[in-house]
Amino acid sequence: MNLPNKLTLLRIVLVPVCMALMLTGHFYIALGVFIVASITDFLDGYIARKNNLVTSFGKIMDPLADKILVFGALLCFLQLGFINSWCVAIILAREFFVTGMRVVAVDKGKVIAASWWGKVKTNVQMFAVMFGFLAFSQDSAALILAGQIAIYIATAFTAASWVAYIFENIEVFKD
Repeated sequence: MNLPNKLTLLRIVLVPVCMALMLTGHFYIALGVFIVASITDFLDGYIARKNNLVTSFGKIMDPLADKILVFGALLCFLQLGFINSWCVAIILAREFFVTGMRVVAVDKGKVIAASWWGKVKTNVQMFAVMFGFLAFSQDSAALILAGQIAIYIATAFTAASWVAYIFENIEVFKD
């Protein structure tokens, strides 16, 4: 297994650690773990492309690891009453829908690569989650509101990327 794939697996392993820290009130440490996990997202892709180490495993597991990381944090925020369930529902529905589109596309011999919208969506989600960690740990009404707004912005970007994927890949729905 190459280094980029090991970094992807590390990101997945860090998810339950981050969640446990969040749910036990260790927000700063959880934030540190989340940041390290987020950095592995950049590093694995960079190293894979630079050194021609792109693998089928990485193509599938890298975006899945991103989703697991973000969902883990969002589920904790939901459990802690920091965000609304509709945000999580929109983000989750988009991910299942786009993944379903990709499966149908593969069945038709087409690959749906990550788009600009998808990459922006992932980055906005990760930054919103990081801001949420900081806001929640401060117990400040203003920061909590700002953190919640960041999650709403991430939800809006998620919805926009969902629409973009549909329009950019509409032929997947045609028989």
